[in-house]
Amino acid sequence: MTDLGMPTLIEIPEPEDCAALCAELGLQFVELNMNMPQYQIHSLDADRLAALAEKYGIYYTIHLDENLNVSDFNPHVAEAYLETVRETVHIARRLHIPVLNMHLSQGVYFTLPDRRVYLFDTYSGQYLQSLLYFREECERQIGSCGLRICVENSSGYTDFQRQALALLLESPVFALTFDIGHNHCVGGGDESVILQHADRLCHFHFHDAAGKKDHLPLGTGEIELSKYLRLAHQTDSRIVLETKTVSGLRESVGWMRRAARS
Repeated sequence: MTDLGMPTLIEIPEPEDCAALCAELGLQFVELNMNMPQYQIHSLDADRLAALAEKYGIYYTIHLDENLNVSDFNPHVAEAYLETVRETVHIARRLHIPVLNMHLSQGVYFTLPDRRVYLFDTYSGQYLQSLLYFREECERQIGSCGLRICVENSSGYTDFQRQALALLLESPVFALTFDIGHNHCVGGGDESVILQHADRLCHFHFHDAAGKKDHLPLGTGEIELSKYLRLAHQTDSRIVLETKTVSGLRESVGWMRRAARS
């Protein structure tokens, strides 16, 4: 049976309240979002999180900061992000967390009269070398514990991001997150990239979308949800019901329960 989880929500700032809601809804895990101040690396209390997991019968995944940019051309900035990943891996190992979710940064671009020029594309050799170092460092930190860092599609893959993804997926510690709402909002262009690596898919962000309007409750948008639910089952992937409100989460849980009965 596919495990279902919820994101940390802006309406519920306290970790125990998130854990309690997760258990109430019959979900299996909470995805801790490191964009929020209470889930920054210096704020995470592993002992308390472990106690809450035991109390409510849940576990955690972690969504790394969306600003994470281990390829920043400033080595001090890149090292700060890399150290954040090292410390997050350490906490994940303590809490037996199976997945860290991350975005691939597009970096800075210059806007020319006729196009955007991404610096990671122009300086692709340096960009890919930094990601190779990141990959090797993650392998050293993770070892054989089974933790995987899942790369999520976000705003459409650029050519240099496709290269980066292929490089990271050469390592067994990296895998894929498929955000079906993000994919819909960029016209479905991410899907073919992800399906090229379908054997590395193990995590989903599930929410509906309509046009460019994203993170809608399941069943209220345009996405053919049943198709992606089958793919999640086929790949034995976890699913985060990634709506942004408590009411949207409850509505999405209801949709999943109806889908399970049909």
